[in-house]
Amino acid sequence: MDRLLVYGAYGYTGSLVSREAIARGGSPVLAGRDRDRLGELAADLGVEYRQFDLEGTTADLAAELESIDAVLNCAGPFVDTAEPLVEACLSTGTDYLDVTGEFRVFDRLADRDERAVSAGCTVLPGVGFDVVPSDCLAAFLAEHCPNPTDLTVGVATTSSLSRGTARTVLRNLGAGGVVRRRNRLVAVPTAYDVRDIDYGPDVGTMPSISVPMGDVVTAAHSTGVDRVTVYAGASRRAIRLLTLVKRLEPVAAFGPVKSGLEWLVDRQIEGPDGGELARDRAIVWAELANEALTVRGRLGTPNPYAFTADAAVTAVQGVLGGGVDAGFQTPATAFGPDFVLECGDVRRVLLQGEKPVET
Repeated sequence: MDRLLVYGAYGYTGSLVSREAIARGGSPVLAGRDRDRLGELAADLGVEYRQFDLEGTTADLAAELESIDAVLNCAGPFVDTAEPLVEACLSTGTDYLDVTGEFRVFDRLADRDERAVSAGCTVLPGVGFDVVPSDCLAAFLAEHCPNPTDLTVGVATTSSLSRGTARTVLRNLGAGGVVRRRNRLVAVPTAYDVRDIDYGPDVGTMPSISVPMGDVVTAAHSTGVDRVTVYAGASRRAIRLLTLVKRLEPVAAFGPVKSGLEWLVDRQIEGPDGGELARDRAIVWAELANEALTVRGRLGTPNPYAFTADAAVTAVQGVLGGGVDAGFQTPATAFGPDFVLECGDVRRVLLQGEKPVET
């Protein structure tokens, strides 16, 4: 992993990923916009760094990727950072990975499949908690449910947000939600649907609200399903609060108001501490159906940020090892449904009637 460049390396997730890569014997090149923060982290980790923003031309960015075999983008919101980096990677034949969960990013990068194949590079977004567990679980269920038509995903976690994730949430205020219907992305109101999901003995049944996560795009590639809805577990109090907040979305999305909220995020949010990283777990539940059959499964993972560091570096190692085809990939199409089981303390069960079967 000596020829890996981690963009956004000094952010919360980028720092975790960089340290994980070094712990596995790599020597990544750290990159990002802030020279001071980069220099401080690079000195601490004893590695090289390159300071550059993403506002230059594709040729300018491509010059920064000389001698780089793979880019791992950890700088969100990825709707702003993914495309400039991918364009540079396509011009240099450099493999691209990121840890996004933003459906728009998956949708846009999927459109670059043919160009990536021609350039001989892999374009693999979503190699973190979004969307490795859910994508691999969906692909696993597809082995038990041929020709699926409907996928429902539920995610429950108690982990606090990093600054980058919180900024992405703010960026999407007022944008509403999205589902997949008849193989098309369909806009819906924010949290337009609420349903109870049984997340298993550790969490129990929770009310869950519909959210616009990346599976509405990735699942179509990994399973062929044409109808997808994703939910996030939440307390009933949080759902009532969200109902009130929805009425304020037009105001919250107004430029000066959003800038003020971003200012608060930058000063108030750091991300999970060491105790949370070691202690917290997350549950991903999925239900896949065809005309005659419905199958369900569940995954338990470590804290989403701890999982992301592990999964992202494992994915980079797989891509650099030469085992992944060129073109647009999802985690499951790149590595198969069992890839998630390689990432830390992950437990998977196939739910058959009342009795879960560990796989």
